[in-house]
Amino acid sequence: MEFEDLAEACIAEILSHTSPMDACKLSLVSRTFCSAAESDFVWSAFLLNLTSIIPPSSFPSSSSKKGLYFNLCNHPTIIDQGKKSVQLDKRTGKKCYMLSARNLDIIWGDAAQHWEWTSLPESRFEVVAVLRAVCWFDISGKISTVGLSSETHYAVFLVFKMMNASGFHYHPTVISVGVCGGSSNSKYVCLDLNVKDNCLRELQCPRVRSDGWLEIEMGEFFNSGLKEEQLQIKVMETTSHIQKCGFVLEGIELRPKHV
Repeated sequence: MEFEDLAEACIAEILSHTSPMDACKLSLVSRTFCSAAESDFVWSAFLLNLTSIIPPSSFPSSSSKKGLYFNLCNHPTIIDQGKKSVQLDKRTGKKCYMLSARNLDIIWGDAAQHWEWTSLPESRFEVVAVLRAVCWFDISGKISTVGLSSETHYAVFLVFKMMNASGFHYHPTVISVGVCGGSSNSKYVCLDLNVKDNCLRELQCPRVRSDGWLEIEMGEFFNSGLKEEQLQIKVMETTSHIQKCGFVLEGIELRPKHV
């Protein structure tokens, strides 16, 4: 018996143990494969990563599980009283998280003369943090690895904007990612796209995302899923004592790294 001669239910069972990208590719093999690959049975398996986080009753309505899957890939769902968002990585079906600015520790973040909390139509969260004026720029956050997909290599990104910003093009910013109680990998970066200093131009700079925000990769880590760990994330520039303003923080995003 040829592989494609298997019953559609058998093929669907096999496809449910692959990845969304594999299912889409294998749908081209034959009509039977295509029918199996489109089935709710297959795409329900790819949605299991979110059922423990988002109640099925709150899922967006869709005519098919495949349509629901891609809806959850393209539209992040806000969770934890608006402090986080979660969505699926389109290629793998693994979980992506973003910690909102409200879910991060910002030095002087509650002082109105230093930081302003406001809404932006382009943000997925209710409010973002807008830097008014500080010399001590210090942002940090933690996230448990329990909610992340296991056996997954993650990359961590700072997501922000610069609106009439100043003070960031004189001195590099230090960013770091590491497990609490372990070592952290830190590096110098430049957050300002309009940097003029030749030395800063040699550093890693942000890129423009498809949603219009800027992002810069902070680091990466492997989540084995074997035990719970706390991931510590930090962004700081506290040595130059130069006053900074115009930095708009949306959050810190964790998403699977494609190798």
